[in-house]
Amino acid sequence: MKRRAIVELISILFVLLFIYASISKLIDFQNFKIQLSKSPYLTIFSGVLSLMVPILEIAIALLLLILPGRLIGLYASFFFMILFTGYIVAILRFSSYIPCSCGGILQKMSWTQHLIFNIGFLLLAVIAILLYPPQRSTN
Repeated sequence: MKRRAIVELISILFVLLFIYASISKLIDFQNFKIQLSKSPYLTIFSGVLSLMVPILEIAIALLLLILPGRLIGLYASFFFMILFTGYIVAILRFSSYIPCSCGGILQKMSWTQHLIFNIGFLLLAVIAILLYPPQRSTN
């Protein structure tokens, strides 16, 4: 029961994160798209990514909300956080220009703070996946 509660809590945290992040991007969509286009690594994909990222964030949040899709949602959260964290590391280590395409409160963080934040959520995803209740066989 405790494992399930931890998985529920982590899932809710991811839902809040992804819904907040997607709404922030959609509210200030033009700025988000412009910032992506200034990214040294994402320029050629900025048009597609500016639509895909918020849509995927919402889709993952929905998966996390429905029990049959929760484990898939946790894996998707882990994968998304790996991508975001890798992007931050690449920007911090290899780029002379550091664009900011985050919105809301996340925009107030430094890139190092954002990296730590992402690593924290990455660890939460791993914990939730490891604690996820095993599926009962129907034999």
